[in-house]
Amino acid sequence: MKKYDNFCSNLAVLSQASAQDMNNEFIISGIIDKFFVQFELGWKLIKELLKYEGSSVSASGSPRAIIKEAYKMYDFFDEDAWLEMLGQRNDLTHIYDGEKARKLAALVVERYIPEFEKTKRYIDDVYGDTIESL
Repeated sequence: MKKYDNFCSNLAVLSQASAQDMNNEFIISGIIDKFFVQFELGWKLIKELLKYEGSSVSASGSPRAIIKEAYKMYDFFDEDAWLEMLGQRNDLTHIYDGEKARKLAALVVERYIPEFEKTKRYIDDVYGDTIESL
């Protein structure tokens, strides 16, 4: 599945964030940009999995609805973390303050990347080779 492949490829790059210079503004903006892309790939991948599972909510274009439904369907899914990411994603265009950007980049490294990695592990475990045929 192309969405899964893109999710994994972007995550592989984003996962390198913890090894970067978190005092470098260019690096921080790159982490935030990659996070934005990763979140978009993530909720859209979950939407496809919900569709595969027969959920009518998958017809929704709302990330919030998809996140809430995923929480109901998947025991691994951390609704609070994903809703927090949605809020951060929505606020990304309003970050003009370097300190806020540094805090968001740290949050991406400490909280969001592990959540994306957990999602990938779960999908690998549950869907295995099936994911490629979805």
